[in-house]
Amino acid sequence: MEKEADNKFRWVIKNFSSLGSERVFSDIFVVGSCKWRLMAYPKGVRDNRCFSLFLVVTDFRTLPCDWKRHTRLRLNVVNQLSEELSILKETQMWFDQKTPAWGFLAMLPLTELKAENGGFLVNEEVKIVVEVDVVEALGKLEESEEATQPLKKVKLEAFVESKGLLKETSSVKEEIIDVNVFHVLPSQVEFVSRVFERYPEIASIFQAKKQHLRTACMYVLLSLIETLCKSLEELSNDDLVGGDNALQYQKFSGFKVDWLEKKLEEVKEKKKEEQIGETRMQEMKVFKQKCSDIEALMEREKSKLLVTRGSPLTLDDVL
Repeated sequence: MEKEADNKFRWVIKNFSSLGSERVFSDIFVVGSCKWRLMAYPKGVRDNRCFSLFLVVTDFRTLPCDWKRHTRLRLNVVNQLSEELSILKETQMWFDQKTPAWGFLAMLPLTELKAENGGFLVNEEVKIVVEVDVVEALGKLEESEEATQPLKKVKLEAFVESKGLLKETSSVKEEIIDVNVFHVLPSQVEFVSRVFERYPEIASIFQAKKQHLRTACMYVLLSLIETLCKSLEELSNDDLVGGDNALQYQKFSGFKVDWLEKKLEEVKEKKKEEQIGETRMQEMKVFKQKCSDIEALMEREKSKLLVTRGSPLTLDDVL
């Protein structure tokens, strides 16, 4: 692993085929006064079919809540036999407290990555190059746990209230109940208990130790579930994009949410079908109007035809 330029970092994943971990991390590097590292899923995130690769803000849990970085990202899985065959993907996004990681679930198919003489896996090494350009920076990146906690709490309460998860803001301090080491509101106890009963392993590898972070993650989870329970008429495309971001945040935090990912995909597919149906209905309405116009035109032409035909000429008309 080595840093090549101010905005470029090279990572070599060794012993790729024998990696036992679900995910692996690169060394930390600094670009734009921000600490980053790469996170890879050697077996993929979905159905173990694709190599997944993400850029992660390393110390996001200890940063002030108002920090944001608008970033241009280029991820390159190097083909070691031919540079022209390397897989390059790029995007732009805002990294912040809610979205501390971003990347590609399907960087390339695992069959292609592991193909013999394919050039991506050589001597059990996979080489990755990342370029990070910070386009715009908002907020300071000074780490201060004491100063950060109040900010996080204010932002958390605002987030919870905006999502309808908090009915009375005053209850946040006064009424808190512990459910499987997660602090929740009394109105949420039955809901959260049901989640743990149905999916007891959901938090078995959860990483956050500090309670305010655990609470924030649980609220994001509840918000995502609430989003999925919306009717298709209420559900917007922005909701689905937010759902994808929330799901990625849950995975990064250590929640096992494969079941929720499937539900999200189902809802996205239904929303897509709804939009297609609405488009077809609109097209049919236009077509129906055109048919109505044509029918009226036909009636006018029919009337003209009847007038034109009229009565046949008599002998007196001719002679």
